[in-house]
Amino acid sequence: MKPKAFLKLAASVLRRLDAILPPEQKAPDWSALAYRWQSVGKKGILESLPRPHTFPLNRLAAVGGQTERLVRNTEQFLAGRPANNVLMSGARGTGKSSLVKALLHDYADQGLRLIEVDKSDLATLPFLLGVLNGRPEKFIVFCDDLSFEQGEDGYKALKTALDGGLSQRSDNVLVYATSNRRHLMPEYMDENLAVTGERGEVHPKEAVEEKVSLSDRFGLWLSFYPFDQNDYLKAVENWLEDFGLPFDETARQAALNWSLMRGSRSGRVAWQFACDWAGRLPEDRTEN
Repeated sequence: MKPKAFLKLAASVLRRLDAILPPEQKAPDWSALAYRWQSVGKKGILESLPRPHTFPLNRLAAVGGQTERLVRNTEQFLAGRPANNVLMSGARGTGKSSLVKALLHDYADQGLRLIEVDKSDLATLPFLLGVLNGRPEKFIVFCDDLSFEQGEDGYKALKTALDGGLSQRSDNVLVYATSNRRHLMPEYMDENLAVTGERGEVHPKEAVEEKVSLSDRFGLWLSFYPFDQNDYLKAVENWLEDFGLPFDETARQAALNWSLMRGSRSGRVAWQFACDWAGRLPEDRTEN
């Protein structure tokens, strides 16, 4: 083969290899405020997020009690005092994820950092904790919309990260997770029975205990509930204020019509209405 043809073939092979090989390991950008953790084999990469989606805590409505408890726990953590891992569960769109994002806005200047970890990347959490060990910042590992199906074993790595396993739990890392499931795993009616048929579990209570053991490792549980009409309208008012728009009677009626069209009232629906309302031209801001 001629040298020119060989070089062309080699370049083609290298391009294809580059597409499938993991990216080159680089030192994390510790000046960032937020990160995304991505598994690579048994290790991973801490990718910085230059523009994290965050906003002030006072933009959130109908979650005053939950905010107070989460803020207290976070301030304990930032002050170097004992604090708990947190599990936020309940109705969809009620502010669970938004609360965590808002914490970054209010406490980043005190050293708080946020690391988003997808369920599929939980197996490499021990390696991530090793990367964070010794850093002066305080990191919240954020697992959003977390749940596990029957047969998944990613929760085992999370259990170890929450309790520390044989090693001591990291002083500069907490796990904040959100879920629509209180115990993060599916629960079945037949688990209430002593034995489920001839080939049923001999000790069914032990199977239930295994499921509950994960959620039990979160020291602080926060429950979120569906919005009533007043909660929803207050959330709309807060988001319109963020866009610099008045919450007048026209906006109020349009927000109610929007919730009827969606068949739901929640903080998420309020945010979606506010985005639509703010994006309209002034002459298009009608009740329809």
